[in-house]
Amino acid sequence: MGGELPKQYLQLLGKPLIHHTLSIFESHPAIARIFVVLSPEDAYWTSCDSQKIIVLRCGGATRAETVLNGLNAMADIVDAQDWVLVHDAARPCLSRELLDRLLDELQQDAIGGLLAVPVSDTLKRAGADQRVDHTEPREGLWRAQTPQMFSHGLLRQALQSIGTAAPTDEAQAIEFLGHAPKLVLGDGHNLKVTYPEDLAMAGLILCNRENCHD
Repeated sequence: MGGELPKQYLQLLGKPLIHHTLSIFESHPAIARIFVVLSPEDAYWTSCDSQKIIVLRCGGATRAETVLNGLNAMADIVDAQDWVLVHDAARPCLSRELLDRLLDELQQDAIGGLLAVPVSDTLKRAGADQRVDHTEPREGLWRAQTPQMFSHGLLRQALQSIGTAAPTDEAQAIEFLGHAPKLVLGDGHNLKVTYPEDLAMAGLILCNRENCHD
């Protein structure tokens, strides 16, 4: 993002972005607890007024390490068969409809799964000097989103077993165990704030949802 603040703390409609991210889980009756996994050196977090939120200052150097550290830290109060949803702090526009869809489709699933969107753009593989090497077929390709939902025990086992591998999401760690996570249809509004224009788009999505221009 190129700013002084980590992107999850940037202002979005008068609140830190992460507060919007957490609100959908805080208000959902099926979510028992929310674990916010922070770096031990994080100086930007401000408390949320929610009995559900538990802050764990055990973040690691990678996504996988951070998630595993969080799973280990919560192990005394979470059963191995309990569902855990891992969500990006920088995805503030998850809707209740998508969260309900994920929970409904996966609560009886043997493995778990993730929100994802079929790829609609033509994909180009870059070669030298940023010239097209070839076009990748997009049939069957999906863009992974979050939340990603797996049992605490299975996800913990998967992340403990990866060795030197560096999975870019939880589903990939589950795949390393030989399992096939289920793809649950998401939508483009569940965007991840990566670039400055994404923050502006997130504001428009939330404003439209909350009728904040009225």
